[in-house]
Amino acid sequence: MIIFPCAKINLGLNIVSECENGYHNIQTVFYPIPIYDALEIKYMDEKFPSVNPCDLKVSGHSIECDEQDNLVIRAYNLLAADFKLPRVHAHLFKNIPSQAGLGGGSSDGAYMIRLLDERFRLNIGIPQMERYAAHLGADCAFFITAEAAYGTGKGEILEPADGPKGNLDGYYLVLIKPDINICTRDAYRAIVPRLPAKCCRDVVRESIETWKDNLVNDFEVPIFAAHPELKEIKDKLYSLGASYAQMSGSGSSIYGLFKQNPGLGTINREFSENYHRILKL
Repeated sequence: MIIFPCAKINLGLNIVSECENGYHNIQTVFYPIPIYDALEIKYMDEKFPSVNPCDLKVSGHSIECDEQDNLVIRAYNLLAADFKLPRVHAHLFKNIPSQAGLGGGSSDGAYMIRLLDERFRLNIGIPQMERYAAHLGADCAFFITAEAAYGTGKGEILEPADGPKGNLDGYYLVLIKPDINICTRDAYRAIVPRLPAKCCRDVVRESIETWKDNLVNDFEVPIFAAHPELKEIKDKLYSLGASYAQMSGSGSSIYGLFKQNPGLGTINREFSENYHRILKL
């Protein structure tokens, strides 16, 4: 059985306070985008010599992660603690760029929960699956439904975001991922938490023409200071006609939203050295 974990972007990202345990409370709008990994599970033969009940093979983009730390494995182990699961082979094909602020690893873990629930008829239900996913990572719960959502807490408290889907229908998203890796932990250390002047949920309900002045990713200031080439990519997207451009999450992906398709030839020419895609929303 196979499932296709999707990527996400953040429409605004504000770090509003720091918790006593060192984590941070945020406000953001998660938005799914059509870039997908592929995740498949099959029964493991009882004679297969594996000491682990879930054997994982990863192909496609390489990821730097010990197999047992991969969120696909951790999702299996999380459910196996409460349900009797058979041994399985899992094959993950990575297409979503890693360390990009696109939630690829989080999506894989959440979709593994969905896949196990459907394949073995666990009948967990969406609210409980979201609670399981929240144990894997701050943004994992979003991917249980992968529908536009306003996220608070560490990102695991989700409410409907009823504005961006209608606003972005028909737009083109240009996604640029340079060969820069950002340490999220270090990025948080450079932030002074504060409430935004206007909540991102309210901004995305308004016309996209207002977003440039009001929709902010707090990570951009310190990360652009450390990696000015990211700011150059954002400025380039605006110069090409983007209605709005922003870094997703803690980076390093930068996206631009265009009313009209800017053309693959233009994007290939301007961003030839970087991973780049044009996506219809």
